[in-house]
Amino acid sequence: MSIQITNSNFNKEVLESKVPVLLDFWAPWCGPCRMQGPIVEELANDLEGVAKVCKVNVSEEVELSKMFRVQSIPMLAVVKNGRVVEQQVGLRDKIRLKQMMGV
Repeated sequence: MSIQITNSNFNKEVLESKVPVLLDFWAPWCGPCRMQGPIVEELANDLEGVAKVCKVNVSEEVELSKMFRVQSIPMLAVVKNGRVVEQQVGLRDKIRLKQMMGV
């Protein structure tokens, strides 16, 4: 299951994570985001214990959206050791998401 990220848990869940983190920036009103959602959830189940899969609602977490310079959604970012190592905009399949994460 994916982890909902907010300003209050961002540091602990993302920046301090010992495993790679996939951030899915999304919004409930976004059609492509709704298509990406089930793929992200399936990936979260597949990678449990190996990596974290997290979701950021851009409508609620404006500060995080600005920090990552989100201009279009869905936007996916991979964070390793507290640094963004890859970012992609648009719908991605599970194979591409795994490639992005290096798992």
